[in-house]
Amino acid sequence: MASASASPSFSVSTLPTTVASDVDQRDDMPTIQFTNIEDLFEAVKQVQGDFLIVQKVPPADFEELCLREKRPFRIRRYHASKGILIITIPTKLHEALHLELHRKYDHKLVRNNQEDGWIVIGSTTFRPRGHPGGDGGEGDSSGGPIPARHFNDAWPTLVIEAGDSESLSALRDDMKWWFSASDHLVKIVLLTKFDHQNQRIIIERWEEEPQIRSGATTTRRAAVGTILQPVLRQRISITKDTATNPASYHVIRGALVLSFRLLFLRNPGPQEGDYIISVEELQAYAQLVWVYV
Repeated sequence: MASASASPSFSVSTLPTTVASDVDQRDDMPTIQFTNIEDLFEAVKQVQGDFLIVQKVPPADFEELCLREKRPFRIRRYHASKGILIITIPTKLHEALHLELHRKYDHKLVRNNQEDGWIVIGSTTFRPRGHPGGDGGEGDSSGGPIPARHFNDAWPTLVIEAGDSESLSALRDDMKWWFSASDHLVKIVLLTKFDHQNQRIIIERWEEEPQIRSGATTTRRAAVGTILQPVLRQRISITKDTATNPASYHVIRGALVLSFRLLFLRNPGPQEGDYIISVEELQAYAQLVWVYV
């Protein structure tokens, strides 16, 4: 096994992806073969972007990675059966995409005197319910209500996932994982993606809603049950206009609306309601993000 000071025995390469992104139109994603943890840490320094696929990662090494307090990446996803680890490298742009959006929500909590009723869960490693030793994943920003989600192994109600070089289609796969792995305890997933090709920020708000299985009759609905499926509730696009001085930002499709009921798992009381991040606040968010483009 190579020491931490030895040169990595691999280089970052690319392999074809099976899913084409409607934003990036990429043909490949950076991929490496795992040798050991020290070499992986070195390889991350070579990656241009925030996304890396690592193949042939044994479960024992994944468990050790989870225990490492200081590592230069977050675990986006680990597929135990395939030995595939997908990691997020926290570039400045990546971090601004999710942190500044979550900060806008934090400001709303403080303004409404509800900050003591919310716990920031951050990038905790989560395991699919019922399979504690298998797959795993970490979000970029996440949180949930107190006391309903304030205990060990509690899943967040809100997850924010960001993408710099990661494709929108890959982010949507992450979204599906959060709903499925949590057994639908996650209620809202926000995806925020910087589209380099078209120079825009895309924000998607995903929730779930019941769907009747194809072919099931009304009388059979109670017997077969309903299936919760992800539904795109909002898609917001933000572009920068450099023709103005100073530069201005255009928000398409209005304010971002977050359901109080889904966030806090209860109906709003007096003086409570949905959290709305206004167009003006989204413009301010975009200005902060564009610094790192």
